[in-house]
Amino acid sequence: MRQKALFCVAMLAGLLGGADAQSTLDYPQWRGRERDGAASGFIQPKSWPKELTRTWRVDVGEGYGTPLLVGDAVYVFTRRDGNEVMTALGASDGAERWRSSYPAPYTPSQPTAAHGAGPKATPLFHEGKLFTLGISGIVSAFDATTGKRLWQTPPPSEPPFFSAASSPAGDKGVVIVHPGNYGPLTAFDATSGAVRWVAGDGGFFMSPIIVTLEGTRQAVSVTQGGVVGVSVADGRVLWTHPGAGGRGGGTMPVVYEGTIIASASGTGTTAFKPVKRGETWVAETAWENKDVSMYLSNPVVVGDVLFGLTTRDSGRFFALDARDGTTLWLGTPREATNTAVAKAGELLFFLNDDGELIVAKASRRGLEPIVRYTVADSATWAQPAISGNRILVKDVSTLSHWTVD
Repeated sequence: MRQKALFCVAMLAGLLGGADAQSTLDYPQWRGRERDGAASGFIQPKSWPKELTRTWRVDVGEGYGTPLLVGDAVYVFTRRDGNEVMTALGASDGAERWRSSYPAPYTPSQPTAAHGAGPKATPLFHEGKLFTLGISGIVSAFDATTGKRLWQTPPPSEPPFFSAASSPAGDKGVVIVHPGNYGPLTAFDATSGAVRWVAGDGGFFMSPIIVTLEGTRQAVSVTQGGVVGVSVADGRVLWTHPGAGGRGGGTMPVVYEGTIIASASGTGTTAFKPVKRGETWVAETAWENKDVSMYLSNPVVVGDVLFGLTTRDSGRFFALDARDGTTLWLGTPREATNTAVAKAGELLFFLNDDGELIVAKASRRGLEPIVRYTVADSATWAQPAISGNRILVKDVSTLSHWTVD
């Protein structure tokens, strides 16, 4: 009954339509509604089942982009037969509704060959449209109802060596991303595709977030030179912070009470607070932690605690006090090569790249697993989409729909 009720709510949201996702069950972009790793409308069961229920599984193609759930539709962006493909499926049964594709020749470089040629960036559902960044840096827009391709940028003259992986963000008529061959942060008109503004230097794989700091709407992103805050209205660079950038790779910014937390491979974790003094912005360092460096596995904040996976000792789960950076605990070595972290209330979800899903308490004392599930039989590098009692998991080439019954 609970599963049926949740589906009816999502179905109603889809039928009502509107310019953008409105239901609390919608999962419309990278890392959820607020791009902070939060599940959408998840309610913890009174007791966890021994196994999850897989209601459908569909071969959708290669790629690491997170599936989206909006209303009664699931959207997934992948590669099939040399094309990049946006596909819409029915959320209840996985049946294909439409498929839209375009040729996207791409040969992975030697360091990335093991991860294939599928797109790495997660699509964005925004103002009734879907926006994607392909593996070679092409930005595209599709009508979410019909799949019609609305506009598209040309491929860069030279594709990015480590592939493009910046997931687009949207805000009031614009879509913001690092396009092309690690280009600077760029705002595209959501309707026409025209460039509204370009800001900062080149990006890498990190995705921007959009936040309001001291009353100013701004896009925050990691570039090869550091972290920047850019005015969404006009593209003016408001502030910069030199840490957590460069070509080493790291994580996207996380916000905690007006403080930005960022990390990169081998650099530790840094928190800084952008503040406005008169007409000038400055980014003041709040704390630094050298125990924990992150790479690709983006953390979450629950209460006053930052949880994630550090590259230290071949992968250890950790918790830091988000207020001052104190290390609260480090897990055992070799826990995971990569994990996608999500949160729901006081719960943590760790989807490891080997297909294991760990549900744990968000504890300041140590890793406290509640239950462990196997949700795939091939590599799971994509963030799961968690909505209501549904968990959508993308592995190498298939998409599975699980429920917590």
